[in-house]
Amino acid sequence: MDAINPNVELTEQDRIDRLRLIRSDNVGPRTFRSLVDHFGTARAALERLPDLARRGGAARSGRICSVDEAKAELAASRQFGMAWLAPGENGYPARLATLDDAPPLLAVRGDNATLMRPIIAIVGSRNASGAGLKFAGLLARELGEAGFIVISGLARGVDQAAHRASVETGTIAVLAGGHDCIYPPEHGDLLAAILDHQGAAISEMPLGHEPRARDFPRRNRLISGAALGVVVVEAAHRSGSLITARMAAEQGREVFAVPGSPLDPRAAGTNDLIKQGATLVTEASDIINAVQPIMERPLVHPISEPDGEPFESDPQSHDRDQITDLLGPAPISIDDLVRMSGASPAIVRTVLLELELAGKLERHGGGLVSLI
Repeated sequence: MDAINPNVELTEQDRIDRLRLIRSDNVGPRTFRSLVDHFGTARAALERLPDLARRGGAARSGRICSVDEAKAELAASRQFGMAWLAPGENGYPARLATLDDAPPLLAVRGDNATLMRPIIAIVGSRNASGAGLKFAGLLARELGEAGFIVISGLARGVDQAAHRASVETGTIAVLAGGHDCIYPPEHGDLLAAILDHQGAAISEMPLGHEPRARDFPRRNRLISGAALGVVVVEAAHRSGSLITARMAAEQGREVFAVPGSPLDPRAAGTNDLIKQGATLVTEASDIINAVQPIMERPLVHPISEPDGEPFESDPQSHDRDQITDLLGPAPISIDDLVRMSGASPAIVRTVLLELELAGKLERHGGGLVSLI
């Protein structure tokens, strides 16, 4: 079955350092990985944050999470039954760990073994039809009986139907907020049932974090990233489920779609996915047959694979100005910046990192960046 042997176990100090770095201003998962790849450890990266932000044009460096703050968060998490796990540790989903924007620490509650088994995502409309809810439940139940874990976002509609149908065989709820901020609130009983039956819940957010609109796409990348493939049961145009499907495709995951009536707007998104090449699904075996060959391929773990591109210790001011002038509010690829500026990839990467830590740069999917 699809598995990766965990070979990482952080010390308590490593966990504190990693939590401090990811909780510091302007440090997201991609930046975290770049910093640790370059400086070797989270602690070394923390020491360099003020200088890098200053070089990026920040009037003053952003807030750096203190040791006491990190220790307090870890203590509160343990009291709540959560463990903060790093990629490669037992309980961190193996496929999620391969993403370049994988959470450097993932808050986990529940059965770690469930998180290490082969996973299929089922997502869809919050206001799904009765037929859609019934079919989502049928798929989830049959996938569970075939040995798969179902992952979804604990939302109303299709997510809820998929979770409830796979409680007995194992399901994973991905939260947009902290573990104590369940959304929607009425699904607290569903989450309790999931955890009582060897299921699990994961989040990258701290306790007390109420989910906001922008947190749901972040959550969606975890749903698709942890899975072999994503099944969309019903989705209108511009729905969150289509965002999950797009992320799945960008992550190299299989995308499946359940066809629906062309007269039902809730099927418009799924029918479009099929036109675009998604695998049509009418029964669970369509999914199982498609992912079986993928499960036989070995996973490459990123822990031993830094991205390989070096940074420049201190770019020249003319290089920095040239790269900054090429940036604007419209996203541009890093490869284009290298080509247009004539600077080395190392210099471009360093300038982008400085701008990001100064709070001036936004990273998008597919290697795109823009000025904030």
